[in-house]
Amino acid sequence: MKEVIVKDSRLQQAAEEGMDAFVGAFVEAIRTATGGELTAETMAELNSDQITLLAWDMLHEEVMDGGFVQLIHNGLGEFFFKNPFAKALKQWGLRDLSKLIYDAHTLWLKHREVIEKECTDEEFMALFEQFPEFDDLDDAFVENEEQWTDDIAHYIDDHLEKFATIK
Repeated sequence: MKEVIVKDSRLQQAAEEGMDAFVGAFVEAIRTATGGELTAETMAELNSDQITLLAWDMLHEEVMDGGFVQLIHNGLGEFFFKNPFAKALKQWGLRDLSKLIYDAHTLWLKHREVIEKECTDEEFMALFEQFPEFDDLDDAFVENEEQWTDDIAHYIDDHLEKFATIK
């Protein structure tokens, strides 16, 4: 296992800045420990909680930027929907987010072939009109993102040893 280290001073600063910064301090430390990329090789060097946190960060970035259609189009559907990500979130106490991921999984199975195809920017933008059933999932994510980030920060705080060594 890779040793992930968060400096106590960085953690103090992040805690003062808020939940996003607190979670971000751990994401940054995990990324630093793995050389910045989440690959099969680097995943083998992390525990399941660290991988779940990196996955949350990726999910957050993709969905806040372009929703689940963008996430799927960018080839991340298999990573999120064929791995136990939703189950891990449920174990962290994020039942609503877990359910949202399962709902997105159902739509991914139904529409993945079309959404994952190579296309022009114009064709990509048309996908949002073509698959409006993702809109409710995107809206639910945006509406609950702050609470979920807060819940994740509390989970990390309650289980620090699963995420990093504080020095």
